[in-house]
Order: sequence, then C-alpha cells, then structure tokens
Amino acid sequence: MTGSVVLCAEDVDVVRDGRHLLRSVSLTVREGEHWALLGANGAGKSTLLGLLGALAHPTRGTVRVLGHTLGRVDLRELRTLVGHVNPRHPLRSPLRVRDVVLTGLTNTVEPVPRRRVEPARLEEAEALLDTLGVGARRDALWPTLSQGERGRVLIARALMPRPRLLLLDEPATGLDLAAREQLLDSLDALRRDHPRLATVLVTHHLEELPASTTHALLLRQGRVLALGAADEVVTSEPISACFGHPVRITRADGRWAARTGRGGGRAAGADRAGQGAPLAGRGGPPRAQDTGRESAHTLSNSSR
Repeated sequence: MTGSVVLCAEDVDVVRDGRHLLRSVSLTVREGEHWALLGANGAGKSTLLGLLGALAHPTRGTVRVLGHTLGRVDLRELRTLVGHVNPRHPLRSPLRVRDVVLTGLTNTVEPVPRRRVEPARLEEAEALLDTLGVGARRDALWPTLSQGERGRVLIARALMPRPRLLLLDEPATGLDLAAREQLLDSLDALRRDHPRLATVLVTHHLEELPASTTHALLLRQGRVLALGAADEVVTSEPISACFGHPVRITRADGRWAARTGRGGGRAAGADRAGQGAPLAGRGGPPRAQDTGRESAHTLSNSSR
C-alpha cells in the first residue's frame, strides 16, 4: 500500500446511554481505496461513519481525518473537507439541479444569497453531473427528480469542495433495480475519473456494492469481525458469521450476490462474532475473479 493515509481510527469505543455502540474498532483508509462497511441493522455502521465524517467524537480511542485528530480541531471546519452523501438531504426548495450541486461549495442546503460562482466552478459542477450520468437534467427542478437521480446529484454536490474523502451512507436506499444499477455504474465511473479519491460506503446489501470496491470491514454488535481486501472478506464464511445466517456468496463481473445457504444450522463463527478477535483479511488490492470461495487466510484466526 503506497497511498497516503486519509483517515485512521485506533481502538475506538463509542458509548451512548451506557450502551456500547462500537468496541475497539480500528481502521485505516488510504487514498484511492474504496471501502465498504457491512453489517446487519444496528451493527454500528452509521455510528462509525459519523466518526469518520467528523460528525461526532469517540468515547475512547483516536480518530484522525485528513491528518486532523478529532478533539483537537474545529469539527465544522473539518467537515468542509469531507464529502458526505446523505440520501435524506433536507432540501425542499424547487432549485435547479445545477444550483443544488453548487451548494456543495458552501456546505449549505440553500444557496448563499448574493454569492457569485466562478465560471470554472460552474463548469466543474456540470462535468460532475455528466460523469454521474445526470448531465441532461442540469436544468431540471429538484422536486421533479427521481430518487435515483437525486442520489447522483447529491454525490456531485458532495464532490464540489474537491474532497479527498467521500462518505456514502446507504446511497441505494429506496432505489429500484434500474436506478440502483445506474448509481453503481456512476460510482465506478467516478472512481476511474478521480483515482486519488478515497470512499467509504455503508450498506447491508451486497448487491449494492460497486465493482470498484477494493476493501471491506464487517461489523457485528459494534465489533470488527473482519477487514481487508474485499475479495477475501466478502466471502461466504465471514459474511455468514457477520449476519448470523448461512449464506453463499458469489462474484461475477466484479459484483457480489448472496443466497441463503443450505441447512438450518447457525452460521460458522456466529457465536464468536460479537466476542473478540476479528477475522484478519489480507491487505492490498483485490484480484479480479468470479468466486464465492471462503478465504483460508481471512479466517485464519477462527481456528486459534
């Protein structure tokens, strides 16, 4: 791994109302890496994403985002350096798509009155809309967009400050099949066009992972169950343990799919999933392959 570190969490705990939401979580993301945070509902994915996006402080441990340590930096200033895509964007005004994207420059929901946008930044906004497949809708009004179109416009908005890190919180939520595929194709194109950009995407559906996903972290009950290269972590045994249900993982044309495994027994490793040592994935970029195999290296700790 040669890319510079974009964010790093070390032995992070988050406790709210006496309940542990995260326990001893560590993660390092480098430029050009594209991480997936996977886990069942309530596993702690959105809590972790909030830390990585400087939206909250950890109870214990250290989080460094773009070289800044949380607790020693103005969070409001740091948030302007991170692209954060929330599919529940609160905009209600009938803005044109182009103007919605330009609000990313000020990190505001509505345009700042009397603020003049330089022609070069306007061209940049339109180029992002083209990359994300919604350039033809640049003059459309926000309320007329489909859910899928809104998601891609919000990604363009998040990229306007030219962040080194883009966080996506379940961006495919509520999308139909066609809209989901258009979104994932757009994310793949974005990653090709911005090779130094690092991304972290939260989901609990493997079918929502772009083919360009390079790494994955599995969370169960607030603990890291596995992390590393996606082709070694997003495989049958660790995913079964993560979700507490036997599933068979396949990968074709770079995309993952899950099917329920045969038999009614508990998933391998499910009893250990919330109790400690993570299943260590091998680092480095994933190999191109179509496979549902379990990785012996990924599961090496489970036999210790």
